[in-house]
Amino acid sequence: MIILAATPIGNLGDASVRLREALAEATVVASEDTRVTQRLLAGLGITNRPRLIALHEHNERAKAAELVELAREVDLLVLSDAGMPTVSDPGYPLVQAAVAAGVEVTAIPGPSAVITALAVAGLPTDRFSFEGFLPRKAGERARRLAELAGDRRTLVFFEGPSRLAVSLTALAEAFGADRPAAVCRELTKLHEEVRRGGLGELAEWAADGVRGEICIVVQGAAERQADAATALDRVLELAASGTRLKDAASLVAAETGLGKRDLYEAALASRTR
Repeated sequence: MIILAATPIGNLGDASVRLREALAEATVVASEDTRVTQRLLAGLGITNRPRLIALHEHNERAKAAELVELAREVDLLVLSDAGMPTVSDPGYPLVQAAVAAGVEVTAIPGPSAVITALAVAGLPTDRFSFEGFLPRKAGERARRLAELAGDRRTLVFFEGPSRLAVSLTALAEAFGADRPAAVCRELTKLHEEVRRGGLGELAEWAADGVRGEICIVVQGAAERQADAATALDRVLELAASGTRLKDAASLVAAETGLGKRDLYEAALASRTR
């Protein structure tokens, strides 16, 4: 079978008993970075030295079929550098290929930066969406955020330290500077920090530079009144940012409860005036 195993996101003490046992018994390990896996084995005091196969974003689709066949013969342990494989990390194409081939897939649960950040942010946890990394290009990022601006779920993003200030500024522009948020930095590590505030305030703080592994947690949009004129303005705003008009009408219909077709036709009529 294929075993997806969550690894510590910073603190080695979070390695589960099951993870330790799996590492001690594994004969083959597919890992995002074999050097990181070697350090993990050493840090946990595990003397087993399994065969290590690199499985990363550049080769995972090409390697998937080979690894699935290997997993028919032995248990294949799959690791990312930190957290759960497949969550903004390699693994999904492998799981997809395994399911198609009828090879069993299971998991050893464990640390997750997404869930940890959500838990400590102090924002609603009943409904949330993990959005991964925002696009690097400004236009693509603006379009993505325009689509998410009305989402009422709490949103969780990953971000690198060099891009944090840019992303927070873009979030503030798209969602409003006062939208509550939290920047969760170096979770479970010695210098763990959770900075809470409005998106504008957090963007100003991050402008001086921030280090470490980072999650951004943003409160969802407030419930909007289903006002037809305001909804039409929102459709046109999304369309102006690059969203297809039909998609914009669908998004606003979901936000407001108004009819998708009515919004689309109103937007078309508005454009022809």
